[in-house]
Amino acid sequence: HVQLVESGGGSVKAGGSLRISCAYSEYSSSYCLAWFRQAEGKEREWVAAVDIDSNTGVADSVKDRFAVSRHGNDLYLQMTSLQPDDTAMYYCAAGRKWEGSHCVPDNWGQGTQVTVS
Repeated sequence: HVQLVESGGGSVKAGGSLRISCAYSEYSSSYCLAWFRQAEGKEREWVAAVDIDSNTGVADSVKDRFAVSRHGNDLYLQMTSLQPDDTAMYYCAAGRKWEGSHCVPDNWGQGTQVTVS
């Protein structure tokens, strides 16, 4: 069972930047990783993903502003030019199946809140 712990969320002004992190408890070369987000009253949506070879996929809605990376046992999401619409709970996920630049999640973290005002 993979445990995922997000950190780095917080409040930021519009136009600002933030990097959130996810530490996972077990290093596995077979896991892909992903970020999802869920705004209040909305469905959870995929944001970005990275496979075991560090190939990445990023949602069209944020691809010019967000970047995903992984190093060792950590996953990162670098967010720039943040807007109020980016306000959401951001979740880290891990999975064993990579499909079309998406990681199919099997495990979820508890989330970290990002608020943009």
